[in-house]
Amino acid sequence: METELRTGLSAWAIMAIVCNSVVGVLTLILFVVLYKACKVPSCQERAPVLTVAQEQQKGEQKYLLTVA
Repeated sequence: METELRTGLSAWAIMAIVCNSVVGVLTLILFVVLYKACKVPSCQERAPVLTVAQEQQKGEQKYLLTVA
């Protein structure tokens, strides 16, 4: 009548550990994406606006690159 204690983990316990690990990795990825998204300016008014002269100069540069 010996009772043997099982010290191993059951299949359900291993599945719970794996699922929690996956959730942890996905949470970490979410925080990385949010961190990178917060670094991008959301207000377009602060973004540099191209003037007509700058746009014309870029057009000329493209023309010079294609002709050469």
